Amino acid sequence: MQFVRLILWALVWLVALIAAVWAFGALYFDFQFATLRLTAAIIFAVLVLCLLLFLRGRTRKLLAVLCSFLIVLVWWRLTLKPSNNRDWQPDVAETAWADVNGDEVTLHNVRNCDYRTETDYTPVWETRTVHLSRMSAVDLAVDYWGSPYIAHPIVSFQFTDEPAVCFSIETRKRIGQTYSTIGGLYRQFALIYIVADERDVIRVRTNYRKGEDIYLYRLTLSLSQARERFLEYVSSLNELRDRPRWYNAVTTNCTTAIRDQHPPHERIPWDWRILVNGKGDELMFERRKLVTGGLSFAELKSRSLITGKARAANDDPQFSKRIREGVPGFQ
Repeated sequence: MQFVRLILWALVWLVALIAAVWAFGALYFDFQFATLRLTAAIIFAVLVLCLLLFLRGRTRKLLAVLCSFLIVLVWWRLTLKPSNNRDWQPDVAETAWADVNGDEVTLHNVRNCDYRTETDYTPVWETRTVHLSRMSAVDLAVDYWGSPYIAHPIVSFQFTDEPAVCFSIETRKRIGQTYSTIGGLYRQFALIYIVADERDVIRVRTNYRKGEDIYLYRLTLSLSQARERFLEYVSSLNELRDRPRWYNAVTTNCTTAIRDQHPPHERIPWDWRILVNGKGDELMFERRKLVTGGLSFAELKSRSLITGKARAANDDPQFSKRIREGVPGFQ
């Protein structure tokens, strides 16, 4: 019994210390006055250390640490508000939204930049109209930039006689910001739904960024399911236009946001590969969400790499067709 109590106390203290570390990070990254962030974080750390050193009784010490964390958490949740009005970087400067009129959907601020390099480009924002009745398929592009365990999904809706429409859920960075995994756990970035042409959102990753690879799969959705998924994206981006949200690397990221926008009864059962999303295509293969052509997952993935095809196609008007040539599921 004594051993069990020791284990429980150890677990509780581990949670408390993790909470204190999180609170330190919240002050360091998110304190409203940038020049005082480090100072505020150090003061918090010194305060917690003093509580541990000078309070008597382990229960009092524990409660004091947890209360310190709760004070920071309340401040963090109640005072930091997301906004669509910031000095955004040019590639995320516009907020997409859509009008739905029966079969017709008009998308505003569709990104189709003219790239010369990753950082040298002319931002182009277009208005496009598509028809739900002309939707023909849904494809999934999975982008890797180093680790096989972390990836970025891009969903591309295909139409007959109309250009594809891509949705990419990303961090919305202000001018001067760069992405930080640790910063992504706090309120450093807003969430944005990029609506884009394939020659923008896929090509910038394969042709202009260094060390990125994209795999392209066709999904097994029926046309009615495809239209439902498309309207979910439309609903989400319209809601985000009216009620901006924070990005969070764990709870509100490029993968969890896709799952959360589905009706609860239609969401894929929770799996560790939703967070470790570089394995997400393997999960979808197991759940029979990918057109496989009878191939094993390893063979399907090997043949679904389109980086070389995209580089060869580059600015060809037939870019979308060329990147699919020879890829399983697109014959």
